[in-house]
Amino acid sequence: MAARVGPRLTVIAAPNERQESSYTTTTYRGKNGKDNKAAAYIAAVFVGVLLSYGLFRTALFSILAARGSASSYRLLPVVSGLSLPHEAPLYANDDSVPPLFSDQASSASVCPQARPLVPSRHRVLDESLTKRFANETFKLEAYKALGGAVQIPTVSYEDLAPVGEDSRWDVFGELHEYLEKTFPRVYSSLNVTKINTYALVLHWQGSDEDALPVLMTAHQDVVAADPATTDDWVHPPFSGFYDGTWIWGRGSCDDKSDLIASFQAIDALLEQGFEPRRTFVWAFGIDEESSGTQGAGHLSPYLEARYGTNGFALLLDEGGSPYGKAYGGDVIFAFPALSEKGYLDVQIEVTAPGGHSSVPPRHTAIGMLSAMLVKMEDNPHPPVLSRQSSAFNATLCAAAYAPEYPADVRRLALAAVHDDAALEALKGALLDRFGAEYDTMLRTTQAADVIEGGVKVNALPERAWAIVNHRIVEHSSVAAVQERLTGLLHPLAKRYNLTMDAWGHQISGAGTGPAHLSLAVAYGYALDPSPVTPTGPEDTYQILAGTIRGAIEQSARGYNASATVVVPQIERGNTDTSRYWNLTRNIVRYSHRREGDLYNGYHTVNEAIKAEGWLDAVRFYTKIMLNCDEYL
Repeated sequence: MAARVGPRLTVIAAPNERQESSYTTTTYRGKNGKDNKAAAYIAAVFVGVLLSYGLFRTALFSILAARGSASSYRLLPVVSGLSLPHEAPLYANDDSVPPLFSDQASSASVCPQARPLVPSRHRVLDESLTKRFANETFKLEAYKALGGAVQIPTVSYEDLAPVGEDSRWDVFGELHEYLEKTFPRVYSSLNVTKINTYALVLHWQGSDEDALPVLMTAHQDVVAADPATTDDWVHPPFSGFYDGTWIWGRGSCDDKSDLIASFQAIDALLEQGFEPRRTFVWAFGIDEESSGTQGAGHLSPYLEARYGTNGFALLLDEGGSPYGKAYGGDVIFAFPALSEKGYLDVQIEVTAPGGHSSVPPRHTAIGMLSAMLVKMEDNPHPPVLSRQSSAFNATLCAAAYAPEYPADVRRLALAAVHDDAALEALKGALLDRFGAEYDTMLRTTQAADVIEGGVKVNALPERAWAIVNHRIVEHSSVAAVQERLTGLLHPLAKRYNLTMDAWGHQISGAGTGPAHLSLAVAYGYALDPSPVTPTGPEDTYQILAGTIRGAIEQSARGYNASATVVVPQIERGNTDTSRYWNLTRNIVRYSHRREGDLYNGYHTVNEAIKAEGWLDAVRFYTKIMLNCDEYL
């Protein structure tokens, strides 16, 4: 989760405002592709016809709405009833998903669902892969590949110096040797480029050089395992042990799992003789768990220089939530993340004259700092539910399709589509019924995580400081959080007679005394909320959503549900995608996992992944590649 870069302040604010970064590359091996434009031309003409009909339909509906009679008309979905050729995406809304609003048209409009998407042109290859993945020898070799990667402790430390200046990076070289030894077919068939020594880019050239490539990402680094907790692990944190059900160790869930699943999927497709029409690219960072500057910070300018601004049709990275029956009943919900919250660490520092603690002032530096932290916690950022937010969209999907969703909340959700009073009432109902789940989605969160002050029990503290982490909600910004915090703490500076500066500027109207309050961006880094990936009927997201539904409903572990619903959401944390906004507007954060596939979650003791669940992720990667190659 990108948080800390160097001492200079960098606010990532928009796709066109990017941090400059140099990169070094080493490229070896590869093969050339062929050009095939005929199928793409035919598909473009066909989609043009569909778009023309869609524009006519939209214009007609607008005219009817202006006359107040639109509700009495049922217009056909844009591609309903048409048999699309394989070159055209299957964008039609799937009306087989049972809606729960009283008016079926309302359910389809508030939470449209892409049809389950499975390979057609590549059907025989897909079936062959299914048989291959069911082979017990293959499974054990795959589990061994992930376990072996977990055994290499590629820990991302907060205080790592740049690559080449810190020997702790050397372990990534061991991982590279392991990858090349374990997946020789991948290294001999694809172009492999090393960026800044240890970040990796894999390039699989497709035959259609005019088709925008697809980018998939993961990271090679893991968080440290606290030595004090070693005895609490069922199996040692870097054992990579497979016990017949679980694969244990740091990185088994985050994110060696996605890294090795990617290699495994590529290798399986190569083994089957797959030759892609569309180019596929993979980028693997090395410090996602700390700053992101040495990995994605170097990968991004390289990728943009080679493939161009908005040069990718889709970017798929880790993230989202495990799929499952989140709302009870027999409907499965999957949760890809189409945006991320912003990020800001604020350092609040109070300095004051020292002295002997036997003659203290009424308020010490520690006491004044404590009052400011209490003031912040007593005044959390207000929750906001807007119709443009991910939270509102997720609520509509749950209300439309969850069998056991609260009836009163369901009614409010439908009414809130057009009624402002209902929208405000819905916000309160969501907070009351679902608590922290919605509390963190609807507001900018703040957490005082680090504090320090004082050096001796009989000496007045001359300096006390704390760092408060903020995760910024979609409708806000770094600047808005800074402005609010300045206004919130200014009265306390005046009360305690503190002079004050905030964000590099002196603040007037505070105090005039010898003590001082300072507000600053900690670690020199801030991030505005990300752009939101579009989900229109012609957008690339539909391929991803359809693939998720198809993969779940065809899972080798069985499918015990009446329907699968894909619900876009916001990622509360941050991923390497914060560096990739210039590469595409179609960014999806999704790791294909079922509820119960993670033994104890991320970044904690007993990190482990269910082996069969991880193999499902390998299957998913092959399916998304085949579907993108055929339908995108």
